[in-house]
Amino acid sequence: MMKKLWLLLLFSSLSLHAQNEDGLENKIKKIYQEALTQGKSYDWLDHLTNQIGGRLSGSLNAEWAVKWAKEELDALPLDSVWLQAVMVPKWVRGTFEYANIESSPGNTINVNICALGGSIATPSIGIRANVIEVKHIDDLAKLGKEKIKGKIIFFNRPMQVDLVNTFKAYGGAVDQRYSGAAEAAKYGALAVIVRSLNFRLDDYPHTGVMSYGDLPINKRIPAAAISTNHAELLSSMIALNPKLRFFIKQNCKNYPEVRSYNVIAEIKGQESPEKIILVGAHLDSWDLGDGAHDDGAGVVQSMEVLRLMSLKDFRPKNTIRVVLFANEENGLMGAKAYSKRVKKDKEQHLLALESDSGGFTPRGFIFDTKVQYLNKILSWKPYFDPYYIHLFEGNGSGADVSLLKGNSLVLAGLKTDSQRYFIHHHSEMDTFDQINKRELELGAATMAALVYLTDQLGLE
Repeated sequence: MMKKLWLLLLFSSLSLHAQNEDGLENKIKKIYQEALTQGKSYDWLDHLTNQIGGRLSGSLNAEWAVKWAKEELDALPLDSVWLQAVMVPKWVRGTFEYANIESSPGNTINVNICALGGSIATPSIGIRANVIEVKHIDDLAKLGKEKIKGKIIFFNRPMQVDLVNTFKAYGGAVDQRYSGAAEAAKYGALAVIVRSLNFRLDDYPHTGVMSYGDLPINKRIPAAAISTNHAELLSSMIALNPKLRFFIKQNCKNYPEVRSYNVIAEIKGQESPEKIILVGAHLDSWDLGDGAHDDGAGVVQSMEVLRLMSLKDFRPKNTIRVVLFANEENGLMGAKAYSKRVKKDKEQHLLALESDSGGFTPRGFIFDTKVQYLNKILSWKPYFDPYYIHLFEGNGSGADVSLLKGNSLVLAGLKTDSQRYFIHHHSEMDTFDQINKRELELGAATMAALVYLTDQLGLE
């Protein structure tokens, strides 16, 4: 009799488990169906990019983006929407930059450049000087002040093309953009030109943040990026004529910090409202394009996750929160302000998921967490198999959510097929017409699926 009772309980348990499994699969299927048939992410992105445009921190467009995002979130059936004030840098490009290569007096070739974010201006008449090409910052010490003083330094190290991981290739080349001017100034250089961080050879210069470190203001020098095609041209011309001169003119300017905002919204959990699952992206962008891939895509995907979780079919156990961060591109001030508040209020985050790798086809996620939590998430892979989501790696997260380390059990980043990402990144090629609607919506659904599983199954 006891044996029969035991078998009955076992079969009942297995049946209930199977029903739960089927229920989760059906809910995830509904998430993808809703995102692909009734999704709002593409229309949201259309407005954000085509009606507002580039959203550089401290700009009027950035203010409009905050107002727009709050209004759209207010229109959803959420429990609360609010703004978190944060001070952000204000840097203005001014009139567009001009540069040329002078092979001999009177013989010039115009080239495409753009000022790096945070750079100072040139004198009003510009700077014309001989050029020294280097590959690495360490090359400056080898040349010494005697050879560098009064020259323009040209950093020409391409991204490593044989690295399939494009973000690793970017990380291997970004130091010349970020620190090149500060280091070259120590040796008396007049300005720096940096090869754009782009695998493709084209005519579009790519901006990005640079830093002078603790260099005094009167020691700072202008910094600009040059398109990859014109970097190749300049390099070949220097090889033929080391005495050629380069002309650069830009009138960008740094202003005092101004007030901006993180846009935050949430659905309160029905069982454990004190436990938070965060999904986010950065609302700011560079000014050359309209910030569609970087990071308008992540913004609207995060908003879509919250919309999906607010539907009547989904009743979250834990609080689901979206944070649209200010100032990721040139300071991370939004992430710093949010992280500071989390620590002060001792908020408990289960998952902090970021989308900041473009609106391309989703491949999976990267995670920064303990082995026990990663193993729990890896057990969910079968739920993602029907949607060709296969990449689950424990090697990172995202710039904004990374500051929550120690206050979130799991940090994560959506991983996309990023082979085309750096064509658009920080350039005028980052526009809405480069977005594929279906890929964007698949990314939003994939993020929502991870959020839903975390909420329903927990991490412990």
